Amino acid sequence: MLLAALFAALFWLDRAAFAMLVALVIALGAYEWGRLAGLARTRLALYALACTFLYGMLLGGAIWNPVLWAAALFWIVAVPWWLATGVTPKGRAALLAAGVVALVPAGLAMAVLPPKYLLLLLGLVWISDSAAYLVGSAIGKHKLAPSISPGKSWEGVGGAAAGGLIYAIICATFDPVLQTRVQGAAWVPYLAGTMLLCAASVVGDLFESALKRQGGAKDSGRLLPGHGGILDRIDSATATLPVALLLMQAIGAT
Repeated sequence: MLLAALFAALFWLDRAAFAMLVALVIALGAYEWGRLAGLARTRLALYALACTFLYGMLLGGAIWNPVLWAAALFWIVAVPWWLATGVTPKGRAALLAAGVVALVPAGLAMAVLPPKYLLLLLGLVWISDSAAYLVGSAIGKHKLAPSISPGKSWEGVGGAAAGGLIYAIICATFDPVLQTRVQGAAWVPYLAGTMLLCAASVVGDLFESALKRQGGAKDSGRLLPGHGGILDRIDSATATLPVALLLMQAIGAT
């Protein structure tokens, strides 16, 4: 049902309507983020509104790239360090700021990316996550971050990378635009970028797990029965999409 709704929104809604739908996702995600960060109930709606307003202002002003670069540095540099040192409830202000950096740039990327490439990039996240789960469940022995997410393993990370690379090769082979840009030596940065996106996907998943753990919650919410909350469904994508949009711009695919 979620996939059907996504396909309908991507290909039937015009860009303005789709951007409004993304704003709703940001608002719901921000509400859950604020609750997990320990924000008072009376301020949750205000936090969600602030994140959504900032998204609208940035989207309307078309000043995306500095925001995307800030998000990329956040996920590639700041979050791994934060995970290594520990995500604790004492850093509430930092967690709330992190929610803005996590949700707003990802929303911008969703609104700006052409529907086909947004779907291809989300497919990369789904393939990587599925491969990580399958490989980790089958042969996972070396824990990736036992204090944050005991079920994740380094073997699962390897499975995510392998699945992502295979998927990326298939995309570059059959997509007409990627075919013209990924040739010869260009395969090296293309596959390196894919590995970076797979790593960002894992980091995003781990960071949301750490957020839930410090908040004492199993799921980010109960909006989606059987799936948890909005953040449970978009955790990997929040880290992947801003980086992916920068990489797509670099190869001239957007």
